[in-house]
Amino acid sequence: MARYKLHCFGQSGNSYKVALYLQLAGLDWEPVLVDFFKGQTRDPKWRAEVNEMGEAPVLVDGATRLAQSGVILTYLSEKTGKFKPVNDAQRLEALRWMLFDNHKFTGYFATYRFMKAFLKQEPDPAVMAFLKGRFDAALAIVEKHLGASNFIAGDAPTIADFSMIGYMFYPPEESGYDWPKTNPNLAAWIERMRALPGWKDPYELMPGERIRPLR
Repeated sequence: MARYKLHCFGQSGNSYKVALYLQLAGLDWEPVLVDFFKGQTRDPKWRAEVNEMGEAPVLVDGATRLAQSGVILTYLSEKTGKFKPVNDAQRLEALRWMLFDNHKFTGYFATYRFMKAFLKQEPDPAVMAFLKGRFDAALAIVEKHLGASNFIAGDAPTIADFSMIGYMFYPPEESGYDWPKTNPNLAAWIERMRALPGWKDPYELMPGERIRPLR
């Protein structure tokens, strides 16, 4: 039995943040499928037994059960020392970018991608334009930052990179974004993360049926 269990599914970039960390840190882990598209996270039994917030990922480490990718990444880095910020200044810098990521970078992009690729009903164009505009503003900040830094919080990857990279490896047809064509600094950072030993694609690393984008 693996040391860590991660409740996750292939389309979830937030789950991928943790799955990729576990993979690149060389930890003993196994995925547990969350059948999101069949409503499992809305099931009262699942919420009572796995996560009252109704979200993936969820990490199980013995008697410890944690939700929210930023909390999980912090827990694992402090427990294992892998990809942990090296001092208090870098810890705060990593935290700064992780909060920015959850609020603006992943926050807007994940919703935009889901509505574009997987929402059954046609999304409201005004809502899509709003989400895209907000993400594009956050993207410009990250693009500029990565022009002066190899990784998010310094010269080596930390948990901040795993937080920010969560949705960047999904194919362009799911979001309409093709990073090498539009954001060279971001694309170069993505390739630096891809080059880390043990890297795997989200659909290879996590379980679940791959779904063809609806639009």
